[in-house]
Amino acid sequence: MKTVLLESSLHPDGLAILKHEHHIVGPLTADNEERRKVFATAHAIVIGSNWQIDDATLAQSPTLQVVGRPGIGIDNIVLADATRHGVCVVHTPDAPTRSTAEHAFTLLIGLAKGLTRSDRGFRQRGWASRNDFTGVELKGKTLGLVGLGRIGGTLARMAHDGFEMRVIAFDPFIDPARAAALNVTLKPSLRDVLAEADFVSLHSALTAETRGLIGKAELETMKPTAFLINCSRGPVIDEAALLAALRAGRIAGAGLDVYSPEPPLPDNPLLTLENVIVTPHIASHTFDGVHAMSVGVAEEVCAVLRGERPRWLANPEVWERRR
Repeated sequence: MKTVLLESSLHPDGLAILKHEHHIVGPLTADNEERRKVFATAHAIVIGSNWQIDDATLAQSPTLQVVGRPGIGIDNIVLADATRHGVCVVHTPDAPTRSTAEHAFTLLIGLAKGLTRSDRGFRQRGWASRNDFTGVELKGKTLGLVGLGRIGGTLARMAHDGFEMRVIAFDPFIDPARAAALNVTLKPSLRDVLAEADFVSLHSALTAETRGLIGKAELETMKPTAFLINCSRGPVIDEAALLAALRAGRIAGAGLDVYSPEPPLPDNPLLTLENVIVTPHIASHTFDGVHAMSVGVAEEVCAVLRGERPRWLANPEVWERRR
């Protein structure tokens, strides 16, 4: 029986899968002596977004075989370091797709209809507040996607099939045949998408290339009537530039589920603007999404510990020389 250290809690069904085969310790959220002691002899860890896994961390656990990360993003894990140490990195890229896409579309609708602004106005000023905001219909409007992977593709279907929106996208890694099947028009540059779209939704991974992808120049390219939605990673947007654009009316509003840093500082001005809808990084946190991520990561971790190649191995080159 091997030891699996949990940084954060899992759905009971995922926990049951791990407990059936292994000894579970945790959740141990804090970086303290207790967690470091368990980690030193652990065979697997399941982490959230806060624990940074790099060369220095991996050197502390010579027994570690696999790092499990529920969800898609693995930007807090240095894959090259894990590979060098012979440690597998597994995740669940399919599990949060639908929940995250639905959340992004919820933010889109909320911005289009001024839901949070109208809610606050009605509660504070009564019926007279009904003239404070005029919404827009989605039919015929253009949705611009930055990233057309699992989540972006699901959102494209919702927009096109459900609301008769025109969908355009920038994603240099996507097969044009996939875009055509989704009724999405691929654009040659990010600037083209930003200039045409009435709603821009970000669905790119956080990499060195995408950090600060949306800055002052990009925001100035957008229509003054356009809205920006981010359910990917906070650092994809230059928050200072976004704040300036929102205050100046260079864009109409934003819907944010992610921030830089996380959690955002309590005095972050983005949390106070009327033309911004904010949620606390909960796009994938539905009963269905959490269940799928927990069960998925448990199955992947158990596969590695049994010596079976997992389905979602983020660093496949490690497999033949794993610990």
